[in-house]
Amino acid sequence: MAYREHGAEDSLVGSAFMQMVERPWGITAFGAASVKALPNLVRVRFKIVRLEQTPAAAFEAARTAVRAVRGALREHGIADAAVEGSRLDLKTATEYADGSRRFIGYQCQAAFAVQSGVLDDVEPLLIDIVSAGANEIEGVDFDVTGKRELRAEARRQAVAAARAKAELYAEAASVRIGAVLHIEDIDPEQPGAARYRGHAEAAATSAQDLAPGHVVVSAAVVLGYAVAGA
Repeated sequence: MAYREHGAEDSLVGSAFMQMVERPWGITAFGAASVKALPNLVRVRFKIVRLEQTPAAAFEAARTAVRAVRGALREHGIADAAVEGSRLDLKTATEYADGSRRFIGYQCQAAFAVQSGVLDDVEPLLIDIVSAGANEIEGVDFDVTGKRELRAEARRQAVAAARAKAELYAEAASVRIGAVLHIEDIDPEQPGAARYRGHAEAAATSAQDLAPGHVVVSAAVVLGYAVAGA
């Protein structure tokens, strides 16, 4: 019986501890930070799409364009290993007219994703792959290598911002912050983070973070501190 009572007591203590972690009693502060860097690579996503009256003609037209586009990529020094290409895909194409759909041919397409570290060559590259046969440019995205290190630095800065805010609140309330009770990582890009944005530091984002030519990596955190007393 004593063992059961002891177990029940442990359960209550554990439950109370979990409640403190989920909703800490003390000071809770939100911190956010952004680190920016010049991009050093670009990813281009495009498609080759051909419409012909027979499957054979559609496949042949798409293959011809694929060969020409791959040749253009090689001329720009992009190795085959840096090119991701899908298999040729064929589907029936229709159009809606006069209240009904009618057959217009067979559509064959191939999708590509190309990565390059030569940013000054982006415009000539786009011009040449379109001239070679690419007829749908889906996106041109600039990025940076070492993003993991940038994210880690942004997280360190977010923790420092949250601590500084907690210390300010503690000073204003004539108390001191104690041990950390709760650490919650917040993804600034997720919709659920919207409720925190109004409490972010003004320095966390600025006009410079949106400057063209920069990649911005952000992080945010919620820290819960115990109150240590005056």
